[in-house]
Amino acid sequence: MHKNYLEQLQKLPITLILLISLICCIGFIVLYSAANSNLQPWAYKQIINFCIFLPLAIIIALIDLRIIFRLSYIFYLCVLALLVAVELFGSTAMGGKRWIDIGIVKLQPSEPIKIAVVLMLARYCHSLTIDDLTKFHKVIIPIIGVLIPAFLIIREPDLGTGMIVLIVSAIIFFAAGFRIKYFIILGLAALISLPIAWNMMYDYQKKRVMVFLDPEHDPLGASYNIIQSKIAIGSGSLFGRGLNQGSQSHLDFLPEHQTDFIFATFAEEFGFIGGMFLLILYFALITISLLIVANCREIFSKLMVIGITSILFSHVFINIAMVMGLLPVVGVPLPFISYGGTMIASMLIGFGLVMNAQVHGHTALN
Repeated sequence: MHKNYLEQLQKLPITLILLISLICCIGFIVLYSAANSNLQPWAYKQIINFCIFLPLAIIIALIDLRIIFRLSYIFYLCVLALLVAVELFGSTAMGGKRWIDIGIVKLQPSEPIKIAVVLMLARYCHSLTIDDLTKFHKVIIPIIGVLIPAFLIIREPDLGTGMIVLIVSAIIFFAAGFRIKYFIILGLAALISLPIAWNMMYDYQKKRVMVFLDPEHDPLGASYNIIQSKIAIGSGSLFGRGLNQGSQSHLDFLPEHQTDFIFATFAEEFGFIGGMFLLILYFALITISLLIVANCREIFSKLMVIGITSILFSHVFINIAMVMGLLPVVGVPLPFISYGGTMIASMLIGFGLVMNAQVHGHTALN
């Protein structure tokens, strides 16, 4: 048994672990700087979460893939129950009911539900035959399984995370081989429902869309965040102002500079070169993760890796486009960088599953 575990440890993707650790360390530095060269209140807690959940990710990587396969639906239902609990008993903060307060920690179920949806879809699609992929009724069941958590998340309200759940699910459906015509049908249905969706949006969400269309619309109100973000990124120039020298974050011009707008904080202090370096690290992490797909024998593990990697890509793309004014502000954090215990825990657990596919890629499930 000890020999077996040693063999599994040798199969761990060390490069992937080092990349995640390096990106997290960059996050610690930015959070330290954002708090005026103080580990409290953000960097210290983020480091603690990293030290807890990176070893947990490695443990997950060593668990038999068949156990993860069997527990996929159970995990999905448990996290979905937590989302329902948020709706019923959740604590309200920053204008949204998104957390369950259990005393020493606040849990945000909208983060782990992304992992749970990936596992649920991977498990479901694994059981389908090629003939099943041509049957529309086979798509309906997983779509319902996606729409329920997406609806609950958007109701919190958390439009950004709800969108990511839908985007990642669509990518998994496509990777599983569902026919293109189903995507066209669903796309047309989404377009037709846009007026309904607009009427259901909160006023502040509508203002964010209007700000995206006209950034100078309300410079001291709805447009303030994005204007300050652009100023921070622009003032970083090529090499940045230097650690702890960012005026926008340290003088409190830039709101949420430790969470949603942390890339603007980073770009102001480390400049274009620093920003490009971070993007290269993300690109390398995504590439290495997708290369693991080739090592996977089963559809379940292939779709699991594609889904987790899609979560990372969606977060990075939306967050950076958002802070640069290329997308409306939707409150999406930057993975491994933005402050947030549930976020970093969920991402590390997700990449524990990616590493599991590397270690147990040749395991047969049937």
